[in-house]
Amino acid sequence: MSGNSQFAYYLHLALRSFKRNRVLTALMVLAIALGIGASMTTLTVFHVLSGDPIPNKSERLFYVQLDAADLHGFKPGEEPEDQLTRFDAEALLREGRAERQALMSGGNVVVTPSDGQSSKISEARYTSEGFFDLFDTPFQYGRGWTRAEDEGHARVAVISRELNQTLFGGADSVGRTVRVENVDLRIVGVLGDWRPVPRFYDLNLSRYGEPEELFVPFWTARDIGLEHSGNRNCWADSGGDQLSSTAPCAWVQYWAQMDPAQAGAYRDYLGAYSEQQRKAGRFQRPPNPRLRDVMQHLEHNKVVPNDVRLQVWLAFGFLLVCLINTVGLLLAKCLRRSAEIGVRRALGASRRDIFLQFLVEAGTLGVAGAVLGLGLALLGLWAVRQNPAQYAQLAQLDGTMLLTTFALSIGASVLAGLLPAWRACQVTPAIQLKSQ
Repeated sequence: MSGNSQFAYYLHLALRSFKRNRVLTALMVLAIALGIGASMTTLTVFHVLSGDPIPNKSERLFYVQLDAADLHGFKPGEEPEDQLTRFDAEALLREGRAERQALMSGGNVVVTPSDGQSSKISEARYTSEGFFDLFDTPFQYGRGWTRAEDEGHARVAVISRELNQTLFGGADSVGRTVRVENVDLRIVGVLGDWRPVPRFYDLNLSRYGEPEELFVPFWTARDIGLEHSGNRNCWADSGGDQLSSTAPCAWVQYWAQMDPAQAGAYRDYLGAYSEQQRKAGRFQRPPNPRLRDVMQHLEHNKVVPNDVRLQVWLAFGFLLVCLINTVGLLLAKCLRRSAEIGVRRALGASRRDIFLQFLVEAGTLGVAGAVLGLGLALLGLWAVRQNPAQYAQLAQLDGTMLLTTFALSIGASVLAGLLPAWRACQVTPAIQLKSQ
């Protein structure tokens, strides 16, 4: 008998067995489905939150930190400020030692189209021209602004597709103007679909929210006094302006792109820069720079909430309990079929045949459990989306998790079937035939 025919025969025996023991079969499928449903619900949420937001270059993007604070509460080797001062960010940008780099911060602004209607409050990002190439942002219309426009403090802006739809009905708005806090900015570009999850480039604001709707050159934003949002830590008198270029306040994020092999040299450069600033009297602490790529940056900031990790462990613990129950039910079913197994052995079936037959039966239970578990997982994810948490709306089952559902269910069921299958192939045919 060929492999396919043998599998079809085992499958036929499994379906006949299910029909003869419908209640027991239903209990096993339900046990597997409950475990799979709970596991896949929490695993999908974890998968969404722990994914790589920019997989094509996450290893080449590095978040920069410098220890610019004073000696108050200083502990050697402790983590430096999460963000840079404006002075340091601008100095690193001027020196441009990386392949690409950008400084940035965020805020909320009132945006009004040129016709003076439909004003709305939008999240804004104030950044340098390297932002768009650094993060591979797609453009639906136009482009990002140039370095010359950066240096000239040009009154330009890039808007999101959503804001373009709201203000201009989705038409090509390049060349038109938007009024931001009573200042007209000329639109030079409209972004296409772009939503990194999590919003890794600035974890000070909403970690799982939509990207900003308005992008403005950093120095233009400062010229027209756009509001700043997010963390801002000052350790000395700022002279009344915490956003000035000389204020002792950390509030600017800085990202650099480079080959990972060059990260060590760039870290040395940051150390040398810190030492230079210490000798100049700006820094008081010993050089203590940090340079982390995207995934290291997310791990360091514990982007995945601890309660999500705990839920995953609890769900898999529940799956284990369900599988133990399934093992018990399969063993009970195996004992009830000892006579049948004895007859098959007497007719020539080997122990291997019996073992494979029961594994196929367990795997078939896994397929049924996966189908029912998939429905329970979808129901669970719907319940998660009703949660007010920031990440709730991201809880969607994708193709990868769909395949994982079936793989996990079948794998777990086959694993649960190993002991009953081994027990079945140990049945002695002579004893069973004498007892008939």
